[in-house]
Amino acid sequence: MSENSSAHPLSAYGWDDGFADGFAPLTGPGVVPGRIVRVDRGRCDLVVADGDGVRHVMADTALVTTGDPLNIMCTGDWAAVDLETGYVRALLPRRTAFVRSTSSKRSEGQVLAANVDHAVIAVSLAVELNLGRVERFLTLAWESGATPLVVLTKADLVPRADTLAHLVADTEAAAPGARVLAVSAETGQGVDALAAELAGGTAVLLGQSGAGKSTLANRLTGQDVQVVQAARDRDGKGRHTTTTRNLLPLPGGGVLIDTPGLRGVGLWDAERGVAQAFAEIEALAADCRFHDCGHDSEPGCAVLAAADNGELPQRRLDSYRKLVRENTWMASRSDARLRAEIRRDWKQKQMAGRRMAEQKRGGGR
Repeated sequence: MSENSSAHPLSAYGWDDGFADGFAPLTGPGVVPGRIVRVDRGRCDLVVADGDGVRHVMADTALVTTGDPLNIMCTGDWAAVDLETGYVRALLPRRTAFVRSTSSKRSEGQVLAANVDHAVIAVSLAVELNLGRVERFLTLAWESGATPLVVLTKADLVPRADTLAHLVADTEAAAPGARVLAVSAETGQGVDALAAELAGGTAVLLGQSGAGKSTLANRLTGQDVQVVQAARDRDGKGRHTTTTRNLLPLPGGGVLIDTPGLRGVGLWDAERGVAQAFAEIEALAADCRFHDCGHDSEPGCAVLAAADNGELPQRRLDSYRKLVRENTWMASRSDARLRAEIRRDWKQKQMAGRRMAEQKRGGGR
């Protein structure tokens, strides 16, 4: 980072030479760079430089409104904002984007946060650990381009140290390449280690309602910036205490994007994310007899062999298959070319099945 960028008032919010280069063609009278803190109903709150400090401004988003859900501005975006007219003029190119599929029948993607360095996946230990959900979040995190970090929250509710150690180990086995931390926002356990990981960058905090994200956000920022409500005792679920995505400055430098609890996290074009989240299966697949092995019933499949001899847990293989099927299906709904290929493959299999049935009938005469 150049001296000018490092001394820029927005450097604590992630401003650097790369974003400065992206902004250069957009400069003009009254136009300044700003980072979007929150988006709400056609307007957004941005933080912009103000002398040696920063200030918040509200701007209209009408000039950059688009029908493409993947190009709608979101928290974490950098923008060129015209202070004279009060409009956002343009968005700077994104480095990373955390995207999930929406629940709509139109199979659209939704960007939850942009320009993120760390994707913090909060998982509550107040309820039974769901490793399949962890793997789903990790898949989207790896696909986003951010570095995932799994945080097992409410560690103070696990009374035995050996039990907590087992939970961490099980999560680490399901999260190859990602760091796993057990934390308690109530007691402070693990919070310093987490804060050190996030210092100086942009992190997004993700998880279901009741995972303790708001309490953790308050602990990390050092102030009560988010309302906290108790989770239900029967299932550990909480109400949406965070209703918008907010960008919050961290005391040690960097920013944290807190998000509402996510009821669903559908995959969206996450082929690379699946491969990264299940890196050990991808490594085993390199030794399969066929390069396009589906790891189902093919002869010479190294993945199936590893599952048979216990090297690969069957749960991991089942989870991998589930996410691959879901991602393929989602891609088929959004990609006309792939839809045609799948239909052609289905027809070929149907024709082959009919031929085999006819041969059997003929051979039985």
